[in-house]
Amino acid sequence: MTRDELHLIIGMMLVTFLVRYPVLAVLGRIRLPERILRGLRFVPVAVLSAIIAPELLIRDSVSALTLANAYLIGGLVALLVAWRWSNLLVTILAGMGSFLLWRVIAAAI
Repeated sequence: MTRDELHLIIGMMLVTFLVRYPVLAVLGRIRLPERILRGLRFVPVAVLSAIIAPELLIRDSVSALTLANAYLIGGLVALLVAWRWSNLLVTILAGMGSFLLWRVIAAAI
């Protein structure tokens, strides 16, 4: 790791900390209304969905809603397993396993 890379990492760390800490420090001292706290519980799910959905639905800037899309198949299997069993490890294993199996099947066809 070069000196410039180290400076870049430290700089990114400081910017991230300085942007987030004041908000967290202020929110730690005030009591938020229950309605806002209930809404904040959905933020992680919304952010994760916004990150994952394009990966599942778009390939090479084109809609990929086909059975040939192993990402979509793996995501759908993971969604069904998560809904049915609510177990993170089983969901990950089922999604990755179905993704890998579907890629092998698609490559053989």
